[in-house]
Amino acid sequence: MDLAATLDAQPITIEYHFRLADGRTEVFAVRLDEMSMEMLPEEPTPLPEWTRLTFRQCAHCPLNPAEHARCPLAVRLSRLVMQFGSVMSHEELELEVRGPERIISQKTTAQRALGSFMGLVMATSGCPHLTFFRPMARFHLSLSNHEETVYRAASMYLLAQYYKHVSGQPADLSLEGLVHMYDHVHQVNTDFAERLRAAHPVDADALINAVVVLDSFAQLLPLSVRRSLVRLRHLFAPFFVHQP
Repeated sequence: MDLAATLDAQPITIEYHFRLADGRTEVFAVRLDEMSMEMLPEEPTPLPEWTRLTFRQCAHCPLNPAEHARCPLAVRLSRLVMQFGSVMSHEELELEVRGPERIISQKTTAQRALGSFMGLVMATSGCPHLTFFRPMARFHLSLSNHEETVYRAASMYLLAQYYKHVSGQPADLSLEGLVHMYDHVHQVNTDFAERLRAAHPVDADALINAVVVLDSFAQLLPLSVRRSLVRLRHLFAPFFVHQP
Protein backbone atom coordinates (compact mmCIF):
# COMPACT_ATOMS: atom_id res chain seq x y z
CA MET A 1 0.00 0.00 0.00
CA ASP A 2 1.24 3.49 -0.83
CA LEU A 3 2.03 5.13 2.52
CA ALA A 4 1.88 8.63 1.06
CA ALA A 5 -1.56 7.96 -0.38
CA THR A 6 -2.68 6.66 3.00
CA LEU A 7 -1.44 9.77 4.77
CA ASP A 8 -3.18 12.00 2.22
CA ALA A 9 -6.49 10.13 2.51
CA GLN A 10 -9.41 12.42 3.24
CA PRO A 11 -12.60 11.41 5.02
CA ILE A 12 -15.58 10.52 2.87
CA THR A 13 -18.64 12.51 3.93
CA ILE A 14 -22.24 11.60 3.17
CA GLU A 15 -24.91 14.02 4.38
CA TYR A 16 -28.58 13.25 4.89
CA HIS A 17 -30.87 16.30 4.91
CA PHE A 18 -34.37 15.54 6.24
CA ARG A 19 -36.93 18.30 5.58
CA LEU A 20 -40.01 17.44 7.62
CA ALA A 21 -43.60 18.51 7.05
CA ASP A 22 -43.51 20.83 10.08
CA GLY A 23 -40.79 22.90 8.38
CA ARG A 24 -37.76 21.81 10.37
CA THR A 25 -34.67 20.40 8.72
CA GLU A 26 -32.42 17.84 10.38
CA VAL A 27 -28.95 17.22 8.96
CA PHE A 28 -26.87 14.14 9.74
CA ALA A 29 -23.35 13.80 8.37
CA VAL A 30 -21.60 10.44 8.23
CA ARG A 31 -17.83 10.89 8.02
CA LEU A 32 -15.98 7.73 6.99
CA ASP A 33 -12.32 6.84 7.14
CA GLU A 34 -11.33 6.36 3.50
CA MET A 35 -9.28 3.23 4.20
CA SER A 36 -11.31 1.33 6.83
CA MET A 37 -14.74 2.80 5.95
CA GLU A 38 -15.57 3.03 9.65
CA MET A 39 -17.39 6.09 10.94
CA LEU A 40 -15.05 8.66 12.43
CA PRO A 41 -15.66 9.72 16.04
CA GLU A 42 -18.10 12.56 16.57
CA GLU A 43 -17.99 15.29 19.18
CA PRO A 44 -18.51 13.63 22.58
CA THR A 45 -22.01 14.11 23.99
CA PRO A 46 -23.83 12.58 26.96
CA LEU A 47 -25.10 9.18 25.88
CA PRO A 48 -28.45 7.77 27.00
CA GLU A 49 -28.65 4.67 29.15
CA TRP A 50 -30.06 2.55 26.32
CA THR A 51 -26.73 2.79 24.44
CA ARG A 52 -25.01 0.63 27.06
CA LEU A 53 -23.90 -2.68 25.58
CA THR A 54 -25.75 -4.67 28.23
CA PHE A 55 -29.07 -2.89 27.54
CA ARG A 56 -30.95 -5.52 25.50
CA GLN A 57 -27.64 -6.72 24.07
CA CYS A 58 -27.96 -8.70 20.83
CA ALA A 59 -28.15 -12.43 21.51
CA HIS A 60 -25.18 -13.17 19.24
CA CYS A 61 -23.10 -10.09 20.10
CA PRO A 62 -19.39 -11.04 20.38
CA LEU A 63 -18.45 -7.88 22.31
CA ASN A 64 -17.45 -8.08 25.97
CA PRO A 65 -19.02 -5.44 28.27
CA ALA A 66 -15.74 -5.28 30.20
CA GLU A 67 -14.03 -3.96 27.08
CA HIS A 68 -16.95 -2.23 25.32
CA ALA A 69 -19.20 -0.26 27.63
CA ARG A 70 -21.45 0.91 24.77
CA CYS A 71 -23.09 -0.73 21.80
CA PRO A 72 -21.33 0.89 18.80
CA LEU A 73 -24.50 0.87 16.72
CA ALA A 74 -26.61 2.41 19.48
CA VAL A 75 -24.01 5.14 20.00
CA ARG A 76 -23.96 6.02 16.30
CA LEU A 77 -27.75 6.18 16.12
CA SER A 78 -28.46 7.86 19.46
CA ARG A 79 -28.83 11.39 18.02
CA LEU A 80 -31.11 10.14 15.24
CA VAL A 81 -33.33 8.42 17.81
CA MET A 82 -33.48 11.59 19.88
CA GLN A 83 -34.46 13.77 16.90
CA PHE A 84 -36.96 11.39 15.28
CA GLY A 85 -38.49 9.70 18.32
CA SER A 86 -41.81 11.48 17.79
CA VAL A 87 -42.13 10.96 14.02
CA MET A 88 -44.67 8.56 12.52
CA SER A 89 -43.73 6.06 9.80
CA HIS A 90 -45.81 7.38 6.94
CA GLU A 91 -45.16 11.09 7.47
CA GLU A 92 -43.85 12.48 4.20
CA LEU A 93 -40.61 14.40 4.06
CA GLU A 94 -38.09 15.69 1.54
CA LEU A 95 -34.84 13.78 1.61
CA GLU A 96 -31.63 15.06 0.09
CA VAL A 97 -28.49 12.92 0.21
CA ARG A 98 -25.19 14.62 -0.60
CA GLY A 99 -22.23 12.39 -1.33
CA PRO A 100 -18.81 12.83 -2.91
CA GLU A 101 -20.07 12.05 -6.41
CA ARG A 102 -23.69 13.18 -6.53
CA ILE A 103 -26.74 14.67 -4.82
CA ILE A 104 -29.97 12.69 -4.70
CA SER A 105 -33.29 14.20 -3.61
CA GLN A 106 -36.68 12.59 -3.30
CA LYS A 107 -39.98 12.97 -1.51
CA THR A 108 -40.60 9.82 0.51
CA THR A 109 -41.89 8.48 3.82
CA ALA A 110 -40.07 8.92 7.11
CA GLN A 111 -39.58 5.20 7.58
CA ARG A 112 -38.00 4.76 4.15
CA ALA A 113 -35.71 7.77 4.51
CA LEU A 114 -34.64 6.74 8.01
CA GLY A 115 -34.13 3.16 6.89
CA SER A 116 -31.77 4.30 4.14
CA PHE A 117 -29.72 6.35 6.60
CA MET A 118 -29.71 3.61 9.23
CA GLY A 119 -28.47 1.09 6.69
CA LEU A 120 -25.46 3.31 5.98
CA VAL A 121 -24.74 3.79 9.68
CA MET A 122 -25.14 0.11 10.48
CA ALA A 123 -22.50 -0.93 7.97
CA THR A 124 -19.98 1.60 9.25
CA SER A 125 -20.83 1.73 12.97
CA GLY A 126 -18.29 -0.80 14.21
CA CYS A 127 -20.80 -3.58 14.89
CA PRO A 128 -18.74 -6.76 14.27
CA HIS A 129 -21.56 -8.50 12.42
CA LEU A 130 -22.01 -5.67 9.92
CA THR A 131 -18.43 -4.80 8.93
CA PHE A 132 -18.69 -6.98 5.81
CA PHE A 133 -21.04 -4.39 4.29
CA ARG A 134 -18.57 -1.53 4.32
CA PRO A 135 -17.82 -1.83 0.57
CA MET A 136 -21.51 -1.16 -0.07
CA ALA A 137 -21.27 1.89 2.19
CA ARG A 138 -18.37 3.20 0.08
CA PHE A 139 -20.68 3.15 -2.94
CA HIS A 140 -23.79 4.03 -0.99
CA LEU A 141 -27.05 4.11 -2.92
CA SER A 142 -29.76 5.83 -0.94
CA LEU A 143 -33.35 4.57 -1.11
CA SER A 144 -32.33 1.48 -3.09
CA ASN A 145 -35.06 -1.05 -3.86
CA HIS A 146 -34.94 -4.82 -3.38
CA GLU A 147 -33.53 -5.67 -6.82
CA GLU A 148 -30.83 -3.01 -6.53
CA THR A 149 -29.90 -4.30 -3.09
CA VAL A 150 -29.64 -7.89 -4.32
CA TYR A 151 -27.42 -6.82 -7.22
CA ARG A 152 -25.16 -4.69 -5.04
CA ALA A 153 -24.87 -7.29 -2.26
CA ALA A 154 -24.12 -10.16 -4.66
CA SER A 155 -21.62 -8.06 -6.61
CA MET A 156 -19.86 -7.01 -3.41
CA TYR A 157 -19.70 -10.59 -2.13
CA LEU A 158 -18.40 -12.06 -5.39
CA LEU A 159 -15.76 -9.32 -5.73
CA ALA A 160 -14.63 -10.21 -2.20
CA GLN A 161 -14.29 -13.83 -3.34
CA TYR A 162 -12.11 -12.68 -6.24
CA TYR A 163 -9.79 -10.87 -3.82
CA LYS A 164 -9.68 -13.96 -1.61
CA HIS A 165 -8.88 -16.14 -4.64
CA VAL A 166 -5.97 -13.98 -5.82
CA SER A 167 -4.67 -14.01 -2.23
CA GLY A 168 -4.61 -17.80 -2.23
CA GLN A 169 -7.64 -18.25 0.03
CA PRO A 170 -10.66 -20.46 -0.73
CA ALA A 171 -13.38 -18.58 -2.62
CA ASP A 172 -17.12 -19.16 -2.34
CA LEU A 173 -19.06 -18.84 -5.60
CA SER A 174 -22.20 -20.49 -4.21
CA LEU A 175 -23.26 -17.35 -2.26
CA GLU A 176 -23.78 -19.48 0.83
CA GLY A 177 -21.55 -17.12 2.79
CA LEU A 178 -23.71 -14.17 1.74
CA VAL A 179 -26.80 -15.96 3.03
CA HIS A 180 -25.01 -16.59 6.33
CA MET A 181 -24.07 -12.90 6.57
CA TYR A 182 -27.70 -11.89 6.20
CA ASP A 183 -28.73 -14.33 8.92
CA HIS A 184 -26.57 -12.28 11.27
CA VAL A 185 -28.04 -9.04 9.91
CA HIS A 186 -31.53 -10.33 10.66
CA GLN A 187 -30.55 -11.07 14.25
CA VAL A 188 -29.03 -7.59 14.68
CA ASN A 189 -32.16 -5.96 13.25
CA THR A 190 -34.47 -7.98 15.47
CA ASP A 191 -32.56 -7.32 18.67
CA PHE A 192 -31.89 -3.66 17.90
CA ALA A 193 -35.60 -3.08 17.29
CA GLU A 194 -36.25 -4.54 20.75
CA ARG A 195 -33.64 -2.19 22.20
CA LEU A 196 -35.44 0.78 20.62
CA ARG A 197 -38.86 -0.39 21.84
CA ALA A 198 -37.55 -0.73 25.39
CA ALA A 199 -35.83 2.66 25.25
CA HIS A 200 -38.76 4.56 23.70
CA PRO A 201 -42.11 2.89 24.44
CA VAL A 202 -44.17 5.52 22.58
CA ASP A 203 -46.67 5.52 19.74
CA ALA A 204 -44.37 7.21 17.20
CA ASP A 205 -43.08 4.34 15.09
CA ALA A 206 -40.90 5.69 12.27
CA LEU A 207 -37.63 4.46 13.76
CA ILE A 208 -38.94 1.00 14.63
CA ASN A 209 -40.51 0.56 11.22
CA ALA A 210 -37.33 1.79 9.53
CA VAL A 211 -35.57 -1.17 11.13
CA VAL A 212 -38.45 -3.42 10.07
CA VAL A 213 -38.04 -2.23 6.46
CA LEU A 214 -34.32 -2.98 6.61
CA ASP A 215 -35.04 -6.37 8.11
CA SER A 216 -37.48 -7.22 5.33
CA PHE A 217 -34.54 -6.94 2.93
CA ALA A 218 -32.38 -9.07 5.22
CA GLN A 219 -35.02 -11.79 5.42
CA LEU A 220 -35.98 -11.77 1.74
CA LEU A 221 -32.48 -11.70 0.32
CA PRO A 222 -31.42 -15.24 1.37
CA LEU A 223 -34.72 -16.59 0.05
CA SER A 224 -34.65 -14.75 -3.25
CA VAL A 225 -31.01 -14.10 -4.08
CA ARG A 226 -30.72 -16.93 -6.61
CA ARG A 227 -34.16 -16.29 -8.07
CA SER A 228 -33.45 -12.57 -8.36
CA LEU A 229 -30.06 -13.21 -9.95
CA VAL A 230 -31.67 -15.54 -12.50
CA ARG A 231 -33.98 -12.68 -13.48
CA LEU A 232 -30.91 -10.52 -14.11
CA ARG A 233 -29.05 -13.15 -16.15
CA HIS A 234 -30.19 -11.78 -19.50
CA LEU A 235 -28.23 -8.58 -18.84
CA PHE A 236 -25.02 -10.61 -19.05
CA ALA A 237 -25.80 -12.34 -22.35
CA PRO A 238 -22.82 -10.75 -24.16
CA PHE A 239 -20.45 -12.54 -21.78
CA PHE A 240 -21.77 -15.90 -22.96
CA VAL A 241 -21.39 -15.02 -26.65
CA HIS A 242 -18.10 -13.13 -26.75
CA GLN A 243 -14.98 -13.37 -24.64
CA PRO A 244 -14.09 -9.88 -23.34
